[in-house]
Amino acid sequence: MSTEIENLKTYDPFAEADEDSGKTTKQTQEYIHIRIQQRNGRKTLTTVQGIPSKFDHKKILKVVKKDFACNGTIISDSEMGEVIQLQGDQRSKIREFLTDKDGGLGLDDKTIKVCCHNLLGTCLLRSQLILS
Repeated sequence: MSTEIENLKTYDPFAEADEDSGKTTKQTQEYIHIRIQQRNGRKTLTTVQGIPSKFDHKKILKVVKKDFACNGTIISDSEMGEVIQLQGDQRSKIREFLTDKDGGLGLDDKTIKVCCHNLLGTCLLRSQLILS
């Protein structure tokens, strides 16, 4: 008779499962999320999350602050890692900087998700905005 109790193991029903082994798999492609948040009145914040750790976030912030003529900071979060926060609506400029091979980071455009919040607070991707 086995002394192990099988139903005390933790199981996440929402995790992706590999069909062959039953073990959970992690997505290999990580996205860079660019979001905008309304502060007060017409003031907005642009947040950039998911920049790979091989890049120095402090140097990126220094270059971006000078090129975009805005202020910014790096916020450390336990779930999201290091998040770059910029003043103003800098979505298009930061996307160009991330994908530019000459003066920017040269990242793939498919790994960048630009999120636009409408008045209801729901997130719309830029591709959804172009279609409508």
